[in-house]
Amino acid sequence: MLTIALTIVIFIAMLAVLILSHEFGHFIVAKRSDVKVEEFGIGFPPKLASIKRGETVYSLNLIPLGGFVKLLGEEDPTEPRSFASKSIGTRALILATGSLMNLVLPIILFSTAFMIPQNVLMEQVQVQQVASGSPAAEAGIAQGDTILAINGHTINNRGDLSYYVQLSLGSETTLLLNKAANGEQEVTLIPRWTPPEDEGALGIEVTAVEGSQQIVRQSYSPWTATALGTQRCVEILILFRNTIRSWIIGATTPQVAGPVGIYQMTSQVAEAGLIPLIVFTALISLNLGIINLLPLPALDGGRLVFLLVELARRGKRVSTRVEHLVNTVGFAVLILIMCVVTYFDIARIIGGGSLFK
Repeated sequence: MLTIALTIVIFIAMLAVLILSHEFGHFIVAKRSDVKVEEFGIGFPPKLASIKRGETVYSLNLIPLGGFVKLLGEEDPTEPRSFASKSIGTRALILATGSLMNLVLPIILFSTAFMIPQNVLMEQVQVQQVASGSPAAEAGIAQGDTILAINGHTINNRGDLSYYVQLSLGSETTLLLNKAANGEQEVTLIPRWTPPEDEGALGIEVTAVEGSQQIVRQSYSPWTATALGTQRCVEILILFRNTIRSWIIGATTPQVAGPVGIYQMTSQVAEAGLIPLIVFTALISLNLGIINLLPLPALDGGRLVFLLVELARRGKRVSTRVEHLVNTVGFAVLILIMCVVTYFDIARIIGGGSLFK
């Protein structure tokens, strides 16, 4: 078990990586666009320490739940080298690059995870039972069939099977089987969004072929790992899309977590080792990148909406007072939501629950 102190250090380090990548995106594009960056802050005030290099103050702040880049003249276009004086395209790029960095970081993290040697379970996955009337039954899958691949992806264990089935929900899916009587055979089916209880999307139960299980030490070259890391990011985005759709159709219930909940998950993941922690950080980064691009007040996406309105009005800006009011109200609502989520996080932890269960 990790000590509380070590867990806190790991949690803060993870947040620092996520915050630094996001704010660095804003920072570097602002610098390249000749916008004066007055302060680059890690955490939220009160300020613990700061140092000035050139025209920018770099600060470390007490509350480690975010960060900020303070740009000159964010609402005053008359200031030379101000953010507001730049073109709509430049301002949009500065705002969007923070979230884009959160979408690029996972490629680096996943690629790193693929380069680190790790133990991988290899086993032959065999169908143990097929539910009547299920997609598997209609496709001709039978007890004793071994599943070799899904949509061209080799199935090395039951975890792979579950992963690729979730990627394929609601879409035509090809399974390569090894049938005892007929050898290798391809079948096509559509995994279900809302299967009957205890049946699963395909309608099968699987097990490992006796004697087939072995642990293999596996790692990849930097080039292969980068390709796999990029592919994994795309797949995770598809899983996010599938998750949201499953919420909409009522197949699953949304689960949300605030800083306390993420701290709890970080503690549990860190106990599993370095690679799970790297993967978890990548998933959180993807979440942050997507959330920050949502068209909600006080988020980067909300500020991008004002730029779209300005563009639609042929360069006529939204009133500074109106924009400030909308962002202030939006920020207050986000803080309120965060407080509610934190309350449920704490209640779940006290009750011995976990988002992983």
